[in-house]
Amino acid sequence: MADTETLALTQRLLSFNTVNPPGDEADCMRFLAGWLSERGFDVTLTSFGTQRYNLIARLPGQASGKPLAFTGHLDTVPLGNAAWQYDPFGSQIDGDRLYGRGASDMKAAVAAFAVACVQNQAAIRAGQGVVLLLTGGEETGCDGARALIDSGGLPAVGALIVGEPTANYPVIGHKGALWLRCETRGKTAHGAMPELGINAIYLAADALNKLRDFSPGAAHPLMKHPTLNVGRIEGGLNINSVPDRTRFEVDIRTAPNLQHAMIRRRLTDMLGVGVSVETLVDLPAVLSASEDGWIDAVYRCCQPLHAAPLEPRIVPYFTDASLLLPALGNPPCIILGPGEPAMAHQTDEYCLLSRLAEAEWLYGRLIIEHGGVA
Repeated sequence: MADTETLALTQRLLSFNTVNPPGDEADCMRFLAGWLSERGFDVTLTSFGTQRYNLIARLPGQASGKPLAFTGHLDTVPLGNAAWQYDPFGSQIDGDRLYGRGASDMKAAVAAFAVACVQNQAAIRAGQGVVLLLTGGEETGCDGARALIDSGGLPAVGALIVGEPTANYPVIGHKGALWLRCETRGKTAHGAMPELGINAIYLAADALNKLRDFSPGAAHPLMKHPTLNVGRIEGGLNINSVPDRTRFEVDIRTAPNLQHAMIRRRLTDMLGVGVSVETLVDLPAVLSASEDGWIDAVYRCCQPLHAAPLEPRIVPYFTDASLLLPALGNPPCIILGPGEPAMAHQTDEYCLLSRLAEAEWLYGRLIIEHGGVA
């Protein structure tokens, strides 16, 4: 069972509705800022829009060297159309499961590393210190992380832990994301006289057929093949008119061996001059060297929780690390959180209490280990 304080903090964070869109982290961030400040952290809240907030919390250390950083986001995806059996903001417990929107993705991790820092303050202050980077707006393309970087003042850090859901398995990287909005323009006309118009939906259909055969690039040894998915299409105003505009949005997931600028250029050339292409999200892939000394230390800490020997793994989703790593001095990075990856964005999302307890212990061990390997 997780520490009482960790469970209580997780439940409190889950009680806040931080669904994005529309995005409203204000009350949750203010609560957490107060909680951290009362426990000795130097806390800075920054706004990046109406009811949108990021938070930086620091515990300085006395030893020379760069601090350890944890990062997590407090916004969540919408509830979806399916009915929930459990109150998404009720923090209900059923057996080993703690239910709530954001339980796995990723408020449980935020609570676990915050409490681990409080419990290990002596080691932190005797060592190189700790920085917590808590963001909003991650679910819609790392908007909060981008604003946090633009606000300036981020320190160089010795290592970064991203608390996204991995069932406490250490993950050394994730795919990049390139989201594109494509648009075709036609000419409107009466639906009874389509020969007088140019149907933008037909133009989009031709473009989509080309996309079915488009390859973003070569496979990566660890991240395998890049993927492409058309996730949204919009066109036409009414049934009895020829549509003069159609938009469709493309989600491409990539690896470090692929350059987004090159992918976009190839895709644009293939679609031709009749299709305009706009970049919505451009997040590079993340991959730390598995032979890095700190990564090796993380593996050693995590190994007792897993029966089989640990091996290098990546996840397909993106994280704030895509943007934060360059701003933090490109430290080694591990993705490690108590959430269940399969529960992210699901109806009746939950986190296992046993995983939460493991994460609290793991984060504490990594805080202590950091002083010896960074």
